[in-house]
Amino acid sequence: MLNSRAARLMAGTSRLFRNQAAFRFDSDLTMKIAFANDHAGHSARAELLSALERLGHEVIDFGAFDTESVDYPDFAEKACREVAEGRADRAVLVCGTGQGMVIAANKMRGIRAARCLSVEDARLAASHNKANAIALPGGWGRETPGLEGSLSAIVEAWLDTPFEGGKHQRRIEKIADLEARASGEPLD
Repeated sequence: MLNSRAARLMAGTSRLFRNQAAFRFDSDLTMKIAFANDHAGHSARAELLSALERLGHEVIDFGAFDTESVDYPDFAEKACREVAEGRADRAVLVCGTGQGMVIAANKMRGIRAARCLSVEDARLAASHNKANAIALPGGWGRETPGLEGSLSAIVEAWLDTPFEGGKHQRRIEKIADLEARASGEPLD
C-alpha cells in the first residue's frame, strides 16, 4: 500500500499521476514532448524531430543545436523538468549512448526514464514501467551496438503503447515510495 507521503509526492510532483491525459495513447490526440540532445546526440536530432512532427506531437526543443561539446545532465534536466512540472507529457533524450541521459533523468523526482535500444524495449518501458522519458543513443553518427531498428520507430512504439496497470501500477507506486524515502523527507 502506498503511504500518504508517497501519494502526495506522486500527486504533487507531476500531473502525470493526477491527469491521465498526460499519459494518453489515442493516436488522434497530440502530446507535448520535451526534446533534448547533447553534442553526441546531435546526429539523431533531425530524424527524431521529424518523426515527432509527423506523428502530430508538439515539441519543446531544448537543443543542443550544434555539435559543440556540452554536458548532457544540463539538457536532461531541462527536458525532464518540463515533464515533472506538468508542462510536457513526455521527454525524449539523446546522447552518445543514451546512458548518461537516462542516469541524469532518473535523478529527477517524478521521472521514470528508460534507455531503449529496440521497439520491444520501448513497448515494455511504456506498458510495464510507465516510462515518461526515453533515452536513446545518438551514436556520434556511427552505428550503436545492440540498436535494433530506427530511433524513430522506437520512439513511435513508446508513444503508442498503453500502460497495462494492474501489477505494474503497484510497482510504480513502490518506485514512488522508494523515491520519497530516498529524498530524506519524512514519510507519514
